[in-house]
Amino acid sequence: MADSRGAANGLTFHRLSAPSVLALARGEGGRAAVEELLTAERSRRLLLLRALADGLSGGDPAQPAGTDPMSHGAAWSLLGRAQREAPQAFEDILMCPHTGMWLSLALRRMRGATAYEDAPLWVVVGHLSALAAAAAARAGLDFTLTVPVRHGRVPLPTLGCAVLAEATEPWGTAQVQARDGLLRITGGRETVTAGPPWSRAAPGWHAVRRLELDGTGSGKFLVLDELDPYRTFPHPSPPRLLSAAEARTWQDLISDAWEILRRDEPESAEAMRVGLMSLAPTPARERYRPHSVTAGDAFGGVMASRPDDVAQLAATLVHEFQHTKLGGLIHLGPLSAPPAPKGAREQLFYAPWRDDPRPLSGLLQGIYAFAGVARFWCVHRHAADAAQAPMAHFEFALWRAQVSSTVELVHRHEHLTALGRRLLGALRGRCLQWMAEPVPPAELALAQEAADDHRARWRAHHLRPPAAAVEDAVWAWRRGADRPPAALAVRPKLVPDAETRYLDTAAVLARYRLGDPAADPSAVEGACAADLLLARGDLPGAREAFLAQLGGKQPPSAAWAGLGRAIADTPELRDASRLLRHFPERACAVQSALEHVTGQGADPVELARWLGRGEAQES
Repeated sequence: MADSRGAANGLTFHRLSAPSVLALARGEGGRAAVEELLTAERSRRLLLLRALADGLSGGDPAQPAGTDPMSHGAAWSLLGRAQREAPQAFEDILMCPHTGMWLSLALRRMRGATAYEDAPLWVVVGHLSALAAAAAARAGLDFTLTVPVRHGRVPLPTLGCAVLAEATEPWGTAQVQARDGLLRITGGRETVTAGPPWSRAAPGWHAVRRLELDGTGSGKFLVLDELDPYRTFPHPSPPRLLSAAEARTWQDLISDAWEILRRDEPESAEAMRVGLMSLAPTPARERYRPHSVTAGDAFGGVMASRPDDVAQLAATLVHEFQHTKLGGLIHLGPLSAPPAPKGAREQLFYAPWRDDPRPLSGLLQGIYAFAGVARFWCVHRHAADAAQAPMAHFEFALWRAQVSSTVELVHRHEHLTALGRRLLGALRGRCLQWMAEPVPPAELALAQEAADDHRARWRAHHLRPPAAAVEDAVWAWRRGADRPPAALAVRPKLVPDAETRYLDTAAVLARYRLGDPAADPSAVEGACAADLLLARGDLPGAREAFLAQLGGKQPPSAAWAGLGRAIADTPELRDASRLLRHFPERACAVQSALEHVTGQGADPVELARWLGRGEAQES
């Protein structure tokens, strides 16, 4: 368990054991390390609860007209009774991921921070009463308590949600009464009755569903959370009920994914057995673009879209549990210096898994999460069946390269703490090992192409060469100079383009090619006709299509990167291709300036050929 050492003022602080620190720094960490993180997280939650109680002691938030005031003192007292009478029931409520999310949002809201939901403050902090009612019910206590109503729904965390169909106001209150295990939730003239047991369906009552992780009788369940408002991060949301068929599908998916994890990621599986608590399902997204989220304040909770297949779900669970572990670690010690003060410019970086530039703290999260993804695919590619192995090899090759290049970018950054440097140093060593692993040539080439395409598109959208250098380049072009000015190779300025989307198009199209060559990829968001021609290997056709885009009005910036790939097999255009695949922002900026000065742009290929005679690297 976590080591707590006394301080001069009598307080104790959680410290991880040396083996756990070493394991977590490598991106790993099994059951013992996660138990230590959970012990520290428990203390944090108790402190947050106390901070909330202290904040409420000065007077309840304003109540809506026409409703009975909620007694936060009564809720606090009932929660204390539940802790004394049934400590395990209290612990389950306290350590529920959504309790952590709610505590964080409620405290920030009380202190005037941005609201992540439209509920009034009294409803947000009133969730304390819902927690108390749920804990007391699980403790077998008899009680009566007033709780908030959200759009006719009364969530009782870890138990279920009552629906008051006659409620007409978005926010209100209901009375929860417990007698001998029977719950009666009354709002206005309407009453919903639940239990015992609470898992049994009843009119107006939706019980929490649980998924069994395996069929070994281990008793490990994962909450399939459709109900709790704080199950989605960071914005709370109303319940989204699954059909019976959807719930069965999720049970099958999670059981099969768990089998893969037990075989390929046994240490992670054991860690998840104690640290993974709930999964909030969301509808399927576009193929090969699953969506998943965790939050540092919601230790153990994952929000995930329905996956394309079982291996994808297994990788998603590994990815998100990496975030969970890192979030717990950061609560004990930061990896980087605090963010820049409000109004100050924060340094942003290229993140190969995002469309947008990221601050150092966010980049570290991505590095850690995708290190886990690379580790998963490194093993799974050897266990996957013959039809799935090419995709697994591709995923491993892609993510090891993306993580490795990003670690190299920041592992010596001055804003890293000692812990941050230690973590990146350990991950750098793992990346070196991964990069030495053999990958079949076809999948390796696809992965490299996808990685290069993402970076080139990102540069085209977010980087701007120095304005003076662009102006000089325009005049040099018009004078017929042999090459562009050297100043054009000066490090460009980062100007984030908030509208940038789908920079991973090449990777998605590669997955279509590997996973289902007969499928039609034309519906891939962000993929134009030229991208589809590239994916099919029709370079001449792609070249003409990209040239048509660049000859139109307001051509997409990414078309320059695509053109670079389309002319890559033409020997006399080697320098032009290199320029567009590595520094497309130069062509984009100079062409735009030419159009502004002369009213028309240059031939894109000839301009790229000319720009390719310039400096090859940034200075």
